[in-house]
Amino acid sequence: MLKRLAVITAALPIVTSLFLGSCKKDDYKLNTNIKPVEHLSAPADNKFVKLQPATSATVSFEWDQARAEDGSLVLYEVAFDKEDGDFSQPIAKYTSDGGGVQNKLTLSHKDLNSIANNAGIPALGTGKIKWTVLAAKGYNVQKAAETRTLEVERPNGFAEIPVDVFLTGSATEGGDDLSKALHMKSITAGVFEIYTSLKDGTYKFVDHNSGTPATYSLDGAVLKEGGESTQTGTKVYRIRLDFNNTTATVTEITGMGLWFAPDNKILFDLTYAGNGTFVASNQVITFKQESWGRDERYKFRMNVKAADGTTGEEWMGSSNADNSRPTAATPLSFWQLYPIANNDQWNYCYKFMTEVDTNACDVKVYFYTDKPYTHEVIVL
Repeated sequence: MLKRLAVITAALPIVTSLFLGSCKKDDYKLNTNIKPVEHLSAPADNKFVKLQPATSATVSFEWDQARAEDGSLVLYEVAFDKEDGDFSQPIAKYTSDGGGVQNKLTLSHKDLNSIANNAGIPALGTGKIKWTVLAAKGYNVQKAAETRTLEVERPNGFAEIPVDVFLTGSATEGGDDLSKALHMKSITAGVFEIYTSLKDGTYKFVDHNSGTPATYSLDGAVLKEGGESTQTGTKVYRIRLDFNNTTATVTEITGMGLWFAPDNKILFDLTYAGNGTFVASNQVITFKQESWGRDERYKFRMNVKAADGTTGEEWMGSSNADNSRPTAATPLSFWQLYPIANNDQWNYCYKFMTEVDTNACDVKVYFYTDKPYTHEVIVL
């Protein structure tokens, strides 16, 4: 038994050597040979596209398939360059649809606007960019036999529209500490708004409240990259930025009042308390006695001043033209605030709860940047 075990043990190194040698001899050699894309099929050469990056519009780039010598999978990228470029240093490359497998790329107008910007085409300008397809098998990358040109017209606006915008600087409620920058409310794609106060100092807008963010400032009614703006005096503003059109609207809020519809007048004023909040404290509210009952309808009126000094009034009220008196079971959405174009005495008013009548109350209006604009009436 011991003799037989010794023979087997002695033979193991020989068998192992033969096995490894066999594997080494039969190592698989990867075939990376491919025939590059011969024809680009869409869009047509020199096609003109008016870019609308604020929409969901897209452009489809399509081409014939490349062929791998061993019949296996080929991956694709679409490369873009300036009109006079040779693709040695493309200004952009995008993996095709399906993770690089499909011979098609669906590209948004937003991405094309960014490419056009990188190609040196200015906002509101028209210019051309070149594109071609890179087919790859392993480390073997082959440029297509064709290149095409796409002519684009850029809109007025930034090529890269930030997802978030913050307000910071010595003139702001958050001060110079970037981590305390005030988050602006996203109204629609590329449009941001905030109700806030500014004091003596400087301010700017940033796309992050940490690190080294991109910065923006105001030049009158124009929103521009870089720089900072200066504020003189303490005032309350609604600041609205439109990155799609590089415009800014700065409206001073000179007054806020609770409009009591039965008396057709402002019942009392609310003062700005910081953080987008207006407050009226310890105000006695008495409903008006009518022949049919007690009237409790109200909404809010803001006095505003535009950058050119023009004054006016704006109304905030309910989304409903008429409402029932709320109760403790009424959903919070009842108190949400909406701009009202119609300054009619009665329509789009809220109604106070029954408990408000003849009692002292606090009224608070909240222009939140992370929630719907709303208000509350607190019976003391």
